[in-house]
Amino acid sequence: MGIKRRHWALAAAPLALALLATGCDSTPGAGTESKAAPSTSATSAARSVARVCATPAAGPAKAPAGAVTVDPAKVGDLAAKTKSSPPNTTFWLRPGKHRLDPDRYAQVIPKKGDRYLGAPGAVLDGRKKNQYAFGGTARNVTIRYLTVQRFVAPPDEGVVNHDSADGWVIEHATIQNNSGAGLMAGARQQVRANCLRDNGQYGMNAYKANGRISGLVVEGNEIVGNNTGDWERRREGCGCTGGIKFWAVNGADVSGNWVHDNRGTGLWADTNNNDFRIENNVLEDNDGAALIYEISYNAVIRNNTIRRNNWVEGRRAADRGDSFPFATVYVSESGGEPRIKARTDKIEIYRNVLENNWSGITLWENADRFCNSPANTSSGECTLLVRDTHRCAKPAIATAPLYADCRWKTQRVDIHDNRFVLDKSVVKCTAKCDRMAVLANYGTYPDWSPYKGERVADAITTKQHNRWHDNVYLGPWKFVAQDTSRVLDSGQWQSTPYQQDAGSTFQPQAGG
Repeated sequence: MGIKRRHWALAAAPLALALLATGCDSTPGAGTESKAAPSTSATSAARSVARVCATPAAGPAKAPAGAVTVDPAKVGDLAAKTKSSPPNTTFWLRPGKHRLDPDRYAQVIPKKGDRYLGAPGAVLDGRKKNQYAFGGTARNVTIRYLTVQRFVAPPDEGVVNHDSADGWVIEHATIQNNSGAGLMAGARQQVRANCLRDNGQYGMNAYKANGRISGLVVEGNEIVGNNTGDWERRREGCGCTGGIKFWAVNGADVSGNWVHDNRGTGLWADTNNNDFRIENNVLEDNDGAALIYEISYNAVIRNNTIRRNNWVEGRRAADRGDSFPFATVYVSESGGEPRIKARTDKIEIYRNVLENNWSGITLWENADRFCNSPANTSSGECTLLVRDTHRCAKPAIATAPLYADCRWKTQRVDIHDNRFVLDKSVVKCTAKCDRMAVLANYGTYPDWSPYKGERVADAITTKQHNRWHDNVYLGPWKFVAQDTSRVLDSGQWQSTPYQQDAGSTFQPQAGG
């Protein structure tokens, strides 16, 4: 894939999920209610999350009628019986540790409609020898109640659904302690009530080499401790980590998940994603941003509880003197686009509670990042409005429609009815942890760029319908507009020319 991120320089029935208290004794309360934080959903999510890893659901203790029984005492039994059985077979894995043949490429290749059910205590163990657990292109495969662990997929590849086949259902599974990604994704995939824990690169990598992923459902999972390999340091600026990473997904519902303590970003949508609903999640204690929505389109982000994120990466940037407003919710070259079909024609961020994170929401554009620019780190990619990247070249790019369509634009972002709480004594910071921002850099590159100078900074700040309003701010918040040098107080932020946060309330002394 090799798609890099750069901030500055560059068919199951719905599940009745068991919700249990988080038990985080050190977590402050969400604060008092307010008109701008109608928190019925958000605070209930804060009080209770799906503790899937601590209390995994048990599979059937007996083989269902007609199921093929798999014996853990026989090495390779699961793969062999899958190969010898017809499509639409149900396999029941007995309690115990199941193993594949020792060859690194040994794996289970399901047939269409196959179903894999783990008995209580059933584990498929790669023994740090096998790269993949389940692969192939068969559609509509189901995996339930099974622990999959200790596989060694290469970077950017995955252990379960390695080949991103379509229509898979993964439920009540524990996918842990693997290299690469615990899980890949195909179209119409349903990922529900799973524990995606301590995988080397991603909990899930929603990437499909051929074709787009559509109709993805990610519901009620616990996504914790991923990126144990610390890949952003091994490949500086690679943009190749996250609790979950989404690439070119057209239509996703991400709801009711507990995304916490990942070594980096919690949820990261990167490169031509569209039509996301990210709601009713608890995103907390991730080293980096809780959520990044990058060079993508049309999303609803609502009723999420977002707390104590970005302390590691935000503080690291501040300590090195970086003035960029590294945010907990980072919207990078992404916006609403009515010409692209979706359930919304904007990015709407509302009814969320953001509490004691390192900074708040940043809307950003890199003026030098556009189709066909050498500064576009998403190499070879173009916007969804221009299919032929090479059209974005001099002289045509300087005129309509390419002048607008060759650039991923942060536009039509509506941020309202959120509650932003900051207590610097909790975050343990004195500066650079207290910012909302809308800005761009000064365009300089390449020499044929039509976006040089302050054009993009002016556009994102005052011309592209990006709007904060009717929010509540508790604590000493500051605001950055146009570029990193313009740090404003709330009065300046609300005044001309910015005119942001109409109808919002500010209580600088009430962040505790």
